[in-house]
Amino acid sequence: MARIIDILLEEHRNIEKLLLVLEQELEVFDHSEPPDYEILQAIIDYFKAYPESYHHPKEDIVFEKLKLRDPPAARYVGDVEHEHQLETERLQRFAQAVDAILAGREYPRERFHNVVREFIAHQRQHMQKEERLLFPAAVKALQKDDWTEIEARMNDRKDPLFDGVTDKKFDALRQTIMRWEQETDESRAKSIHA
Repeated sequence: MARIIDILLEEHRNIEKLLLVLEQELEVFDHSEPPDYEILQAIIDYFKAYPESYHHPKEDIVFEKLKLRDPPAARYVGDVEHEHQLETERLQRFAQAVDAILAGREYPRERFHNVVREFIAHQRQHMQKEERLLFPAAVKALQKDDWTEIEARMNDRKDPLFDGVTDKKFDALRQTIMRWEQETDESRAKSIHA
């Protein structure tokens, strides 16, 4: 049981790293500088390749079992599958905005900011809701055989960005995350010694 939830929580931490990089790029954009569109496209590609295709389906399996074991708790959690569909639609809007800009089409700055900010905000809200409601409810309600079945149904595909060997198309994104983490660690160290 704990292993599955631990995997999902680790994936949430990885998604948060991407959201922080995305916020940095949005801040650059908000200061009338061009963001690193290669990084933005890599983030979009990553979300399509992993969270959309592997992470959300794992959560859907957990939610499906929760609906069977504790329908009132599942109703309290809300419709996780529908929320995942909304996240897919937000990702599509984000991808379309980047594509429009790269194609040289007219795309208002404020609209781009809002699309990216909405994507970030809703990703965080969704993860927090799962961590606060879905995961604890599942831990409480699901039985050992449920967890065994969930684990058997889970796809064991490796994360193309965070599981050891990085997929080549994510190299620049991986370097950006590593640089950001190093800068954060250095900043923390300076504030501790100050």
